[in-house]
Amino acid sequence: MIKYLSYLSFFALLGCASMATKKEKALIIAFGSCNRQNLPQPMWDIIAQDQPDLWIWLGDNIYGDTNDMAVLKAKYDLQLNHEVYKKFAAKIPVVGIWDDHDFGRNDAGKNYPFKKQSQQLALDFLQEPANSPRRKQEGIYTAYEYRLNKKKVKVILLDNRYHQDSLQKDKDQAYIPNQKGDILGEAQWQWLENQLRTSTADVHLIGSGIQFIPEQHPYEKWANFPAARQRLFDLLARTKAKSVVLISGDRHIGEFSKIDITGLNYPIYEITSSGLTHTSINNTSEPNQYRVGPLVNQKHYGLFQFREQSGNLTLEMDLKGEKGEIFHTEKIIIKN
Repeated sequence: MIKYLSYLSFFALLGCASMATKKEKALIIAFGSCNRQNLPQPMWDIIAQDQPDLWIWLGDNIYGDTNDMAVLKAKYDLQLNHEVYKKFAAKIPVVGIWDDHDFGRNDAGKNYPFKKQSQQLALDFLQEPANSPRRKQEGIYTAYEYRLNKKKVKVILLDNRYHQDSLQKDKDQAYIPNQKGDILGEAQWQWLENQLRTSTADVHLIGSGIQFIPEQHPYEKWANFPAARQRLFDLLARTKAKSVVLISGDRHIGEFSKIDITGLNYPIYEITSSGLTHTSINNTSEPNQYRVGPLVNQKHYGLFQFREQSGNLTLEMDLKGEKGEIFHTEKIIIKN
């Protein structure tokens, strides 16, 4: 499924072409995760000051943690009716995926018994139309396209819960890798390959609730399913996907990771943004051989700013705090 907004309709949706002038024709995308609906939410007004053209939820958008769908709905409703978030979402388009706590249970996967009902509640929260094909498929994966002048940015959001195989823990409560296990399910894999193979976008933002690149920490991550992780990297190389940037949540920390993948002629960055209402403040030195820059354990959000310069796209990637401070920035040039 692709949702396509032309250049004109995109800025019309945001209120006018004058915004394009004000932003010097930038495309600004903000994203984040880990948002408790019953905690103070100081970030929305700060994020709004960056005038994003899009907000991407990356999971744990609420903390449902229940088998009772009435309870899950009530928690979604509490978030939707949060005064500041409601004002934010009325002005800025919102898209997203889920992770475990909003899927239904901590660390839940394909065996969660209420996933069909939970899917509809998540899509209600994201204000997905009643007749959307997304409501009929198994899982909430989706894709969107946005234009900046003649350049195109594709956002691909993966569902890492609905089809995820089971994991076991060792005596220290660290996850034991499921060597042959899957995350996406075959239908979603085929959909993803088609999204990449047929894409004409200049940049591809691929989002997942859990981290793609990091391997060393003992928590949830794609590396707990090494065959699936390698399949993803092989797919990016085989389809020659142009300018992929990964985004993820879940961890209650923020960080940049960077990896070289055989078959691609550019490095892949991952930006993890996790901690809108609460973070792992005691996590100060977690190992990550792929990390670029600091580990951020303060409340934060992610921000992408695309600009066209001399026929190329430039992308500034920031992790920003609740006072608008920048914790780390990386910049890349996406050449023709």
